Amino acid sequence: MSLRRLVLIRHGETVGRSSIRFFGSTDVELSDEGRAQMRGAALRVRGEHFDRWVASPLRRSWQAARIVSAANPVHLQGNLREVDFGEWEGLTAEEIQVRDPVLYAKWCERSVGFAYPGGESRASFEERVVCGAEWLIALPVISAVAILHKGVIRTLAGHLTSDPLGPEEPELGGVIGLKRISSGGWVRTSDP
Repeated sequence: MSLRRLVLIRHGETVGRSSIRFFGSTDVELSDEGRAQMRGAALRVRGEHFDRWVASPLRRSWQAARIVSAANPVHLQGNLREVDFGEWEGLTAEEIQVRDPVLYAKWCERSVGFAYPGGESRASFEERVVCGAEWLIALPVISAVAILHKGVIRTLAGHLTSDPLGPEEPELGGVIGLKRISSGGWVRTSDP
């Protein structure tokens, strides 16, 4: 048995507004709006059977998973937590640009060698998430749902498929479906 179907769901809005703030390793919880977004995501997968439910150990991820999983056990995977933004944790892009314009410009270039000041490098983050992806696709199950973070989902999808997500994808509470094709590769599906 090997994983054939993977649904990736981004957690909902958080206390402190992760929609505009760089909350990576900061362990913030879902807001009321975020819980409502997760109830909407749950409707998108309701009636489907999944063998495994996965989240990161950060509260916003496992709280979201608890809502979407409808009381199914949720397995936490540390390699699938969001990037550590270091000194940028909790700031908005505008605040970062004012405080650190040179490094902000380098971040906007999306350079592989970029490292967040006092935080994680892009390369080590991607390496960690790829390890989490390999763990995920090696699960002895056919289908799984992973309720995770924007950067993690973007990295996972980029690693598994040749179809990178758009810059704003996934939105808070967004659902992305992937399936394994006969060649062994992965493709994005129109339905989760």
